[in-house]
Amino acid sequence: MDSQSQKLPLNTAPPCDALPLRMPGAGFQLLAGVRVVDLTTSVAGPSGTMLLADMGAEVVKIERPSGGDDARSWGPPFLAGESLWFAAVNRSKKSVALDFSDAAGLKLLYDLIRQADMIFVNLPPRVARKLKVDADTLREVRSDLIYVSITGFGLTGERADWTCYDLIAEGYSGIMDLTGAAGGDPQKVGAPAADMLAGQDAAFAAVAALHDRRATGKGHVIDVALVDSMTRLLSCRLMSYLGSGELPTRSGGTDSVIAIYQAFETADDPIVLALGNDNLWRRFWAAVGDPDYARTPGLQSNAERRQCRAGIVDRIATLLRGKPRSHWLGLLREARIPVGPINDLRQVAADDAMRARGMFYRLASSDGRVVPQVNCGIVIDGEPGIARGAPPRLGEHTESVFADWLGIDHGNRGDVIAQDSHERT
Repeated sequence: MDSQSQKLPLNTAPPCDALPLRMPGAGFQLLAGVRVVDLTTSVAGPSGTMLLADMGAEVVKIERPSGGDDARSWGPPFLAGESLWFAAVNRSKKSVALDFSDAAGLKLLYDLIRQADMIFVNLPPRVARKLKVDADTLREVRSDLIYVSITGFGLTGERADWTCYDLIAEGYSGIMDLTGAAGGDPQKVGAPAADMLAGQDAAFAAVAALHDRRATGKGHVIDVALVDSMTRLLSCRLMSYLGSGELPTRSGGTDSVIAIYQAFETADDPIVLALGNDNLWRRFWAAVGDPDYARTPGLQSNAERRQCRAGIVDRIATLLRGKPRSHWLGLLREARIPVGPINDLRQVAADDAMRARGMFYRLASSDGRVVPQVNCGIVIDGEPGIARGAPPRLGEHTESVFADWLGIDHGNRGDVIAQDSHERT
């Protein structure tokens, strides 16, 4: 997953050591009282349930006793022996180690589901039926349950039981065919985009279903597919193709419907520039000292400028290469032109404005761990969110959840967490 990343020199402190240290807090409480059972692993499902946890829901993560969530083993890099990929999508949750592949464990799972508002599952339909956690079965357990399924291809159709990861979904969706330099190879997006989009779609649909249930008393089955979510991201490009028949190709991001909307080199570091309307077009040329060019016949509308894009790009490129990035960023921001740097992750993590908005911090856990966090990016009533707890250790909350949700202790539930034979794919 990270084979091309650069390693820190030995004995060098990780970048998170420079982040502000925060203690767990109450966080957002918009979904306080909502209970979620989470059977998902990897990134898509956990990212969705973490969004619900960020909003105040109580999320109980059911994990295989041997190994737990697949993402727990994804590394290096690890921090204090724990996967940073796992930590990225599992804060504010409670982990229960439970083998529900046998009757005793399945009964306990059903008991938890009866106390829950919704369940998230990321199993192909065949496997979900085999493990007796498919929608039809679980809605017999609780009729108004909100059942959220995240799979590669959806719950129906000939592909329903095909296995899938983010990479596969990106290939199916068309995003890889449009990503990369002109004439170059197709490229994956530099993040698990299909996973994160599917998780966001699932969380949104789950909250919408919960809102409806409060009015109607009815549960719902939410069917989210990685391929569908990733394809939705291409709506603007797909609509352009469907309505015109013009098939876009890889261009290194230089073929936007907007002229001009792309990266440019300066005398030192590159910038990105977006001249998204006629007013910005005129303001840009006035700011760089050439207002007459903006009034050139044949360049007065976006449609006209698209026809002359190559010449315009050459003119801007020659101009911008004459001075360093800092000059252009200052000048163009003063003129209210959309412009910005192309940051690497080191620069992103050090961005003072993002830190001020609470995007990055270190979270201190009750057991002495300190875990870096990337916030959900949502500010409510002027406040950024704060995690209610660090990403859980495997099985950390098994005893407390069974006690709090079901009123039973270890002695009353039998030894159902010692073995594990779940089939997940």
